[in-house]
Amino acid sequence: MKKLLLSVLLSGMSSVAFAQAGDGDGPPEGGPPRWSVGLGAMIKNGQYAGEGSDVMPIPLVTYNGERFFFQGITAGWKFIDNDAFELAAIGKFRFDGFDVKDLGRVELARNGIDYRQLEDRDKGFDVGMAAKWKGRGGELDVELLADATGTSEGQELSLQYGYPFQIGKGQLTPQVGVTWQSDDLANYYYGTLKEEVARGVVNYKPDAVTVPHIGFSYFRPIGEKWSIMSFAKYSRLPDELSDSPLLERDTDSTASIFIGLSRGF
Repeated sequence: MKKLLLSVLLSGMSSVAFAQAGDGDGPPEGGPPRWSVGLGAMIKNGQYAGEGSDVMPIPLVTYNGERFFFQGITAGWKFIDNDAFELAAIGKFRFDGFDVKDLGRVELARNGIDYRQLEDRDKGFDVGMAAKWKGRGGELDVELLADATGTSEGQELSLQYGYPFQIGKGQLTPQVGVTWQSDDLANYYYGTLKEEVARGVVNYKPDAVTVPHIGFSYFRPIGEKWSIMSFAKYSRLPDELSDSPLLERDTDSTASIFIGLSRGF
């Protein structure tokens, strides 16, 4: 459960609040790179059987150099970085999945699965490219990733559009986006593995899927060094995922809310 929370939080923050914090706390002209550290809390409903909802404290650490950066679970190198366009090669930890011991035995049994026949779904590491266009019409983020560890051997493409509004000293950005996952990626985290099927688990293998989401982010500086940030995200799961026997019954969406405070150095 905590791995899933961390992944959702830091994935969202790397393109939302962390990016905004980086813009405000970046290196001054001719000066050394800047750091940002802080603490936040997140509430998220679980999707796997027996997970439930949870509240989790999260430490926040970012580094924004002239070219190299890391933001949460993402590190990268910027090839292009100007007022209108950004392009970077990135590496990103994937904390999706679960440990079988964290799932509900009763809930799995209701789905026709014996928890003793399941395997853990491991974390991985993805590599790829990230691009961002900015202008009067808003902001468009594109991210293309591929598994580099052989965990799922899958790929993911995500697009997100946001339009920032200035509200007093803060910035509110409503967002809408979509994430495409290859069949290998969807099968690993939502389907059943061949070794599980050999033990008697139902054979469930979704195809490639597209997951839409909506949300917003908010960023507000407090003085010269401090800032407050928050975001909310709601994702609608397609039938190929919501019908998975690994998920809680009647789970057709996921939602998360985060708020945090950070200081730049």
